[in-house]
Amino acid sequence: MRQFILLAAFLMLSLGTLAQNQFYGIKTSEISFFCKGPIVDIDAKNTKISSVINIANRELMVRIPIAQFQFGNKLMQQHFNEKYLESEKFPYATFKGKIIEGLDLGKPGIYSVNASGILTIHGVDQERKLSGKITVAENTLVLETAFDVLLIDHKIDIPKLVFKKIAEKIAVNASFNYIPYKK
Repeated sequence: MRQFILLAAFLMLSLGTLAQNQFYGIKTSEISFFCKGPIVDIDAKNTKISSVINIANRELMVRIPIAQFQFGNKLMQQHFNEKYLESEKFPYATFKGKIIEGLDLGKPGIYSVNASGILTIHGVDQERKLSGKITVAENTLVLETAFDVLLIDHKIDIPKLVFKKIAEKIAVNASFNYIPYKK
């Protein structure tokens, strides 16, 4: 709920500049994760992400509904939501940050970027610097990134019974396709 209020406040504070197409919102998105475990590999995808990027000041916010991750194995999906990420208690993962480079995101091109901000997973905030690539074209931005998440960094406990089955580091890949926000 806190993250939703932050996203709403972020948008409301900037309503006066929306007509200038400074804000881009998600058209399509996909975030996936994979972990190679000693016994079982785990992977899942989510396409229900909310995100906004302000091209004038390079601030961005991403909100991921945890329960929307889809697994090939329904029992694995149930355990992910109930036992590990506790999606009823912590329904969203978020990233709120700013692209460090002083780019003109209104100028077409392909740019390597770094964003510094707060990654929140399982209710635990962590300062992170994420790297990626942004492709700017007419009326569209595509942001792609890949990074690792250590379970211990976000207090995600793995029961001792299955500890040897699950890796402690999760590889995350994300692609966000943005279009100008329209009133």
